[in-house]
Amino acid sequence: MDATSNSLPSERADGDPMLVNCVAYSADGQRLRDITIDEISDILALPDPWVWVGLHEPSEDMLEKLQLEFGLHELAIEDAHNAHQRAKIEVYGDSLFIVVHTAQTVAGKIEFGETHVFLGKRYIVTVRHGASLSYAAVRRGCEQDPEQLALGPSYALYGVLDFIVDNFFPLVREFREELQELEEDVFEGTFKRETIRRLYDLKKELVTLRLAIAPIQDILNQLVRQYPNLIRDEVRPYFRDVQDHAARISQSTDTMSEMLSSAIGVNLALVGVAQNEVVKRLAGWAALLAAPTLIASWYGMNFQHMPELDEPWGYQAMIGLTLGVCTVLYFVLKRAKWL
Repeated sequence: MDATSNSLPSERADGDPMLVNCVAYSADGQRLRDITIDEISDILALPDPWVWVGLHEPSEDMLEKLQLEFGLHELAIEDAHNAHQRAKIEVYGDSLFIVVHTAQTVAGKIEFGETHVFLGKRYIVTVRHGASLSYAAVRRGCEQDPEQLALGPSYALYGVLDFIVDNFFPLVREFREELQELEEDVFEGTFKRETIRRLYDLKKELVTLRLAIAPIQDILNQLVRQYPNLIRDEVRPYFRDVQDHAARISQSTDTMSEMLSSAIGVNLALVGVAQNEVVKRLAGWAALLAAPTLIASWYGMNFQHMPELDEPWGYQAMIGLTLGVCTVLYFVLKRAKWL
């Protein structure tokens, strides 16, 4: 390892903010040092070291440099520059090009991004676009365990994918907590337009989250079973563990999606029930008012032969009759829960 380290250039001069990290590692997993983009081909010309490069929204010129240094395929470089790709894994000669979607909470809202990964026998390049946390923590964690990092770029790929998938768990918890709050709002008994809007927005974000996590399972399945020249057998169990995490997240999103659909249906049903209750009460009061209206209209026709009109108690009798009929109707409608 000492001979290899002594043969490396001694100083990094690259200060480009798009270049998050560019590090050379020995075959036994020890960090050698930071290097520049132009030094990559020199490092790969040596028999043992491998390189880990991290980029954040690089320019076209930066990607062209990487293409020259690593010999990357032009179609993969074009995809990495344009972003907005579907999640996928593609083989270009003796390298893999992987696209996965990422997510994180930004200013209270869930934002989605992409990570593109170039994987070769002696290099790994990660390219972040949009909402995505830095993989510096992944790199530090791997460097603290040189025995595992000695497994090479495929282990670094595991670290990156595990970090991406695990970052979905807090989002799933946020979805679950918000869904519980909305369920309480749904059963409050009062219609709120804001509740429907929140349910719809949550449903839309959940669908996007499902579209982000579902393809990762297929990518991990391929990494577990294929590409023997690039994926070490010792690393495959780790990818299987990440695949299990992704499956758990996918199941959780499926369950919450069904619960959201049910919540929207229940909310609309409760709104319908509330409207029916209002209609029933209006109908009850209308029936209650119909009795005095009928009696008043009866005596408003001015018939001449109505003997009770000539009696001194006629006026009081009609008032009593009207009150009696209304009282009976009130208790009948009250018992029927129409009032």
